[in-house]
Amino acid sequence: MIIYYIEILILSLVQGFFEFIPVSSSAHLILISKISEFNFRSLEVDISLHLGSLLAILFYFRKDFANILDNKNLLSLIFFGSIPLVLAGYFLYTTNLIEHLREIKIIAWTTLIFGILLYISDRFKVENSIEKNLTLKNILLIGFLQILSLIPGVSRSGIIITAGRFLNFNRIDSAKISFYLSIPALVGASILGLNDIFEKGFEFTYSILLSIFLSFAFSYLTIKYFLIYIKNFSLNIFVYYRIFLALVLLTIIYN
Repeated sequence: MIIYYIEILILSLVQGFFEFIPVSSSAHLILISKISEFNFRSLEVDISLHLGSLLAILFYFRKDFANILDNKNLLSLIFFGSIPLVLAGYFLYTTNLIEHLREIKIIAWTTLIFGILLYISDRFKVENSIEKNLTLKNILLIGFLQILSLIPGVSRSGIIITAGRFLNFNRIDSAKISFYLSIPALVGASILGLNDIFEKGFEFTYSILLSIFLSFAFSYLTIKYFLIYIKNFSLNIFVYYRIFLALVLLTIIYN
């Protein structure tokens, strides 16, 4: 039984850490599942992991969200920016096309290509801020690009930060846009999963509770220290990691 809890610990760490940095969490969960053949991974655990991340971001930005609720303009921008991903995600989920995107070759190439784009975007000058320059045009562009994150290896956080940097938002504001848009994304994923769970029958267990708690803890710590890190350093470390991972995967695939 102890092995099950170790698996939950590893999955929670991967979800909580990689969900909010510009490295794909879904890609790493797929890779770990293929390498380790975890026995305990289930829909219930997956939903619990996403729920933990959702609770962490709501808790960390609780003061910001209190202000956002009073800022109808920003609230509407978050809403419109989330629509493309929600619609595209629902389509891929209901048609089961999303399963065809979970191949290692796809993960390797998207990890490499979007890692390079992240590097290029981080060279842009900083001129814009959320308060002054986030417009409907900007958020819709970011929202449509966010659709690409449905492909494992792209990274939802990564593509939004890349888009934000190309639009001349600083690293902190680019990350905040990513965090704000993560809420509808995590809510949408949770709702779809919960629908399946209730259709099959749901039983609340200690494993689910542990998954939520650990995912919350790792997500909260990642958000906190990621924001501290990018305030003082470039995004290069994430680019180097993506390139390294991609080259390892490509070497395995083509040898």
